[in-house]
Amino acid sequence: MAEILFYHLTESVLDEALPGLVDRSLERGWRVTIQMTSEERRDELDRLLWTWSNASFLAHGTDVQPNAEHQPALLTTTTDNLNGATVRFVVEGAEIAGAENYDRLVVMFDGHDAAQLTKARGQWKSLKAAGHQLTYWQQNADRRWEKKA
Repeated sequence: MAEILFYHLTESVLDEALPGLVDRSLERGWRVTIQMTSEERRDELDRLLWTWSNASFLAHGTDVQPNAEHQPALLTTTTDNLNGATVRFVVEGAEIAGAENYDRLVVMFDGHDAAQLTKARGQWKSLKAAGHQLTYWQQNADRRWEKKA
């Protein structure tokens, strides 16, 4: 069964928090899929991951490029697991499907966006009702993650 973590962004935005989490996942040898709600957002994150740090970049591809199955990290707008990821980031209210097919599922949402907050609450209730074990993490003032539940 997947370890399911809800990450509540309160002090930063997704573009600031996501790259570091993906980088740590890749350092651990995990394959990653990042699912968002629109092609425009996918393309924005695609550009960001190539330039997010002056010291490095995150090797990745998108679901519209050839050889998606070979990508260590893949950006997608679908629920498919095209690169055989063991870790899936579901961001900004994207739909969750097949949670049981991952070792880790990370749901990230912006606490300042009412629609994302409402969606995350519904996802929490649905996953909890399905018998999954969930943890809830929230940023503190230093932008570090604190386990709250």
